[in-house]
Parts: sequence; structure tokens; C-alpha cells
Amino acid sequence: MPSSSSPLTGHMTHFEAQALTLDDPRPHPPEDALLQLGHAVLSETLDVIGDTALEDFQSIICETLIGAFHSAAQRIERDADRARDELNRLSRDFDGSEIADTELQDATRKARAADVACLALEFVRDAAAASYTTATGEVWAPWKGNVKASRTTAAQIEARDALRTAKARKHAATDPGATIVAFRAAPQADTADDAHRIFDALNWARSQWPDMALATTGAKGGEKIAIKWAKQKAVTLVLAKADFDRNGRAAPFRANDELIALEPVCVLTLVNTLNSERGAALQPFGPALNLGQKAAEHGIRHLPVKARG
Repeated sequence: MPSSSSPLTGHMTHFEAQALTLDDPRPHPPEDALLQLGHAVLSETLDVIGDTALEDFQSIICETLIGAFHSAAQRIERDADRARDELNRLSRDFDGSEIADTELQDATRKARAADVACLALEFVRDAAAASYTTATGEVWAPWKGNVKASRTTAAQIEARDALRTAKARKHAATDPGATIVAFRAAPQADTADDAHRIFDALNWARSQWPDMALATTGAKGGEKIAIKWAKQKAVTLVLAKADFDRNGRAAPFRANDELIALEPVCVLTLVNTLNSERGAALQPFGPALNLGQKAAEHGIRHLPVKARG
């Protein structure tokens, strides 16, 4: 157990209380320190590359850094899963011997330690992602894999995993629930006018279906704004990302097929920016138009997002 000089004294968070239950004489960093680490990593990175030639690549650099914490958390979580599998095997075959008891205790310690380490890295990741959004207005999302809901963030689920789970109902962590609202928007729909109406539309949807999950492709522009809304409201995200490596130019439309396969109760689309000066010079966004058409073909309620009045 940590000594009385350990930083884990006074008021403890749930994470710190979990850390204290581990049979390890070394203390874990306090939750506040982990959050500060995540904020500092992104803040320092942006300070160094800002106003330099690297500024053009800051989104790639920052998202890769955040993704590194996410990947580390996933690897540790897999270690925890393996330890739990071993724990289940040892429990099933337990013969009461001292050797078996020692192995059982070792497997238990490994699983608990990995769980706490995974949670620690998730704190760092979420803090770094929050700093990235505050500084740049961009929203980080993992290219692959799912993100569990935490105290400060909503869950993010890949559409393929959600579809598999909706059929099998085996893995609750990737079950988006029964009520899906799908949304597609144009990349140019990123003005203040667009943001206000996107938030209005999603707030309306949530008032209609309080348990809704938001399904989108995560593309730039209006869909990034929708992701910000979901994170603020702690609404589960289901991401049907366009796979250009596999599907080429058809990727945005294949992503629409995934959105429709989720059987949404409603489809919202914003095919062009609502800023009249900018929108007049731009063509409507084809993939958003396509999703509206697919919704009509499948008898799914479709509501275009429009300007007030």
C-alpha cells in the first residue's frame, strides 16, 4: 500500500480508490495529474508547431498523439482480457493446492493492475482530445476501434461493430441501443449559421428520442459539428467511416449503406451550407443527398436541416 507521503491522500476519486486496492507498494499518479499530462502534451505540441511550417500538418500530428494514448489503452485492455481468461480457467480448474492458489492470485493482480492502467491512459487521452478541440475546434475520433463512455466523454462505436452486435447481441460495449438517428452534412457546412441549426436539429431529435445514438461518418464540416454536440450531451456516437482504401470514390456512398443498415428512426441531412453568400457558389453535397434518397427508398423518416424561417 502507498505510504502516508503518497499523493493519494485526502479526498480520492473513484480511479484513485481503485488504484489503492492493488497489491503494489508504488502509488499511481493522481487523476488530476493524469488529466494535466493530457492537456500539457497537446498544449505544448500546439505551442511548438504553431506559426511554423509544421502548422499545416498540426491536425495529423495532434490526432496521432492522441491516438497513441488510445492505442496504448487498447493494448493494455487486451492484456487485462487475457488475464481474465486465465483467471476463469484457473478458477474452473482450481484444485485447492498452494500452487494453484498462487497462480490464481497472480492472475487476479494482473487483471486489476491492467484495468487501472487502462483507465489512467483513457484519462490522458480524453484530456488531450479536449485540449485539441478547445484549441483548434476539431474533434478527435479513433480511425479504428471503439471508445468506451467515460465520466467526461460519450461512447464512440464503429458502425460495423454496431451492426454485428445488433445481430448477435453478444457484446454490450458495442450495442448502440434501439434508437439510431443518422446525420450527414456537407463539408462546407461549417459556419456559425450551420452550427446553430445542426444543434437545433439534434436537440429536437433528442427531445423525440431521449435514448438516441447519433450515427454519422465523421466527415469534416457539418458532421464534425454534430460530433461536438454528441460529446457535449454525452450521446453515444456510431461512426460509419468512409473506407477509401477499400471502396475508392464510392466510399462515402458505401458508408451511407452502413448508416441505413443501422435502421435509424430518422435521417437528418444538410446538403449545403446555410450561409447564403457562401452556399450560392457551392454545389449540394452528393453523399448527403444520397442518404436522403436511400432513407426515402427504405421508408425511413427524412428531415433536411434548413435555415430558420
